[in-house]
Amino acid sequence: MNIAYFINQYPGISHSFIRREIQALERRGVRIARYAIRPSKDQIISPEDRAEAEKTRHIVTTGKVALFGSMIRTLIADPFGSARALGAAAAMGWRSESGFLRHLFYFGEALVLADWMKKAGLSHVHAHFGTNAATIAMLAAPLADATFSFTVHGPEEFEKPALISLERKIGKAAFTAGVSSFGKSQLKKLTPPETWPRIKIVRCGVEKSFYEGAGEPAPSAPHFVCVGRLCAEKGQIDLVEATALTAKTCPGVKVTLIGDGPLRGEIDKAIAHFGIRQNVELAGWKTPAEVREAILASRGFILPSYAEGLPVSIMEALALKRPVIATYIAGIPELVETDACGWLTPAGDVAAIAGAMRLAIEASDEKIAAMGAEGLKRVETMHDIDELAKILAAHFAEAPGTSS
Repeated sequence: MNIAYFINQYPGISHSFIRREIQALERRGVRIARYAIRPSKDQIISPEDRAEAEKTRHIVTTGKVALFGSMIRTLIADPFGSARALGAAAAMGWRSESGFLRHLFYFGEALVLADWMKKAGLSHVHAHFGTNAATIAMLAAPLADATFSFTVHGPEEFEKPALISLERKIGKAAFTAGVSSFGKSQLKKLTPPETWPRIKIVRCGVEKSFYEGAGEPAPSAPHFVCVGRLCAEKGQIDLVEATALTAKTCPGVKVTLIGDGPLRGEIDKAIAHFGIRQNVELAGWKTPAEVREAILASRGFILPSYAEGLPVSIMEALALKRPVIATYIAGIPELVETDACGWLTPAGDVAAIAGAMRLAIEASDEKIAAMGAEGLKRVETMHDIDELAKILAAHFAEAPGTSS
């Protein structure tokens, strides 16, 4: 089976779940060509991502002559199909937030992707995220005599489905994958019942090599780690305030924030405002190996998000036998359960986050170990990347023309 993967930015420090998925599929014998609109805006710091970058073909870094040649070949090979794709791009563009002109660029990029796919003999393209990558994949697939599918993660797609023509994409796709039961429900909400059989659940996963051999017990020290892009959706400013509350009764509490993003300055101001620079560290992006070591050095993992799909960082923490403090939103309660493998709090409730931190600090080492063991069990049951690749490969095989 030869297929294409198409992503907006790839590889990227926050897209390790896509790399894991691709590599797990390849272990099953699926041959995958990696295409992306552009390289990641974040610095590539891990050897895993550097290796993926060498395998990925990017549209925006391709020379203008080559791009123009690809577009012309597709236009000549299928002028009527190209006209239909242009009409579809225009129809989506008029009602979108990115606008008509941007969708003309998407049309041009679809012509290029279709040419690359035809040259490589690829009969299916899978996109991650239901935004511009799915738009381009949807336009390119018929021009390449191929089918397409895409994975919706949320929360962005669920917040503006009409602006990204999400219902149209679901209707055209061979299948659409949600990463949780919650995600599937949001896709079903947008579409008529006859499309529901083509809406699947394909969870993100963790490879065994990430957590095998990590048998160290959680330290007793009140140290926590949070991994994620520093942005409004992740709620890290609430975590800073919750840490300040916790520090009143536990001065030694420490939280390490791994990641970077547009809210870094505001988070740094909040740290200064509460006078807890000794309690909160802004560590920036780290390699997967460094993230693993940081989680293992913590008593627990915290992610106080306002909006999510189902964060891979939570899976990683549970796989490393660390309890998780998170908010009961989106797909998170499908994995995290209070007193079983962590604590769930209302989104935006600073006092509740601080209360959960105190519970983790005061819990016996035996209870923390039991919660960690339960977390690993859940990840092994629900998020084994090789088992998930088996499910995804079966969906690809069911798409017309991809079984060989």
